Amino acid sequence: MKRKLSFLLFVIFLFTSCLGVNADIVLNRNGSGTITLQYQISQSLDALGRLDGNERWNTIPVGRADFQRTLDRLPGMRLLSFSSREDEKNINITVKMEFANIQTLLDFMDAGGRRSSFYGDARSGTISLTLNEGRNASGAPSAFPIDDLLAEVFESYSIRIGMTFPDEGSLAVTDAQGRALNPGREFQARGRRVFGSFSVFEILSSAEGINLVFSW
Repeated sequence: MKRKLSFLLFVIFLFTSCLGVNADIVLNRNGSGTITLQYQISQSLDALGRLDGNERWNTIPVGRADFQRTLDRLPGMRLLSFSSREDEKNINITVKMEFANIQTLLDFMDAGGRRSSFYGDARSGTISLTLNEGRNASGAPSAFPIDDLLAEVFESYSIRIGMTFPDEGSLAVTDAQGRALNPGREFQARGRRVFGSFSVFEILSSAEGINLVFSW
C-alpha cells in the first residue's frame, strides 16, 4: 500500500490511527542530526487501511518499506534503524533517521512547507512548527470539532516533541498570532535539551492555534 509521510500531518491526524507519538531531534553544530520517532498504531485501524479502497484512511507508515520510500525522495535523509513490535491491540514502532541539514529535516516533517519555517543558520537559528493553525488561519471554526466522548479519549494520549542542541537553546509555545501560550503538561523551556508534551485533545481543540518555536 502506498503511504505518504509528513510528520506534522502525522501529528495533525494522529487521532485517526495513533495512540501517541514521541519525536526526539538531535541537532549537530553543522545543522545535521538525527530524528527518532516512537508511536503506536491500532491493529484494527491498520487492518482497515489495508482493505481495497481504504488507503486514504491510513496515511501513517507502519513498515520499514514505507519509510524507505519516503526517504528515497529526500537525498539528505537516511534510515538508521527501524523496529516494530506487535501485541493484541497495537503496533509499536520506533524509527531513527539521519538528516544532512535543517532544510532536509523540515522537508521530511512538513512536505507541503505550510506548517514549518526556519530562520538563521546552523550556528544560530529558529525553527517554528505548527501543530494546529486554529480558526484564525482560515476564518472558519476549528477544523477538529470534538465532542465530550472524544475529548475524554484524546485527553489520555499525548504528543511529545523535543530537541537537543549543541549548546543551550529554548522552546516557546505560541498561538497563530505569535502570542505566548501556557506550556503543555510537561515542558522544558531552556537548556541543551528542550521538550514539550501536549495532550491530543489540547492540540485538536485549540481555537487560537499552537506553534512550537525552537531557538538556539
